[in-house]
Amino acid sequence: MQMRSKLAIAVLLILAGTTLGMEAAKSKPEAKKPPKTEQAVVIPRLLDLGADRCIPCKMMQPILEELRKEYRGKLQVDFIDVWKNQAEAERYHVRAIPTQIFYDKGGKEVFRHEGFYSKEAILAKLSELGLK
Repeated sequence: MQMRSKLAIAVLLILAGTTLGMEAAKSKPEAKKPPKTEQAVVIPRLLDLGADRCIPCKMMQPILEELRKEYRGKLQVDFIDVWKNQAEAERYHVRAIPTQIFYDKGGKEVFRHEGFYSKEAILAKLSELGLK
């Protein structure tokens, strides 16, 4: 019985030490994280889902590149090749390519278009949605 009591006390001390160690680690999370230098800037986003071998998708590429350059820091412009990344097609519920999805500053989808979309039409839609 005495041996059993000593064993139980030893187990309790080990568990208590582990718990105390975990609490100490929780109380100093900043020591493990690098210091923050900047806050993330949240800007509207235009996501184009297509494929590099699709003709209308190829026609979109120069437009997307122009928008990336002209609206750097004001609009995030991304492209995903859904033929190479089929899971992304499912994730974004793509029915036809190219598909353009417009997101507001909070990351909420506010508009979706399927097919070729001219730069003028994109800029008009950005203005209409208040994203430009």
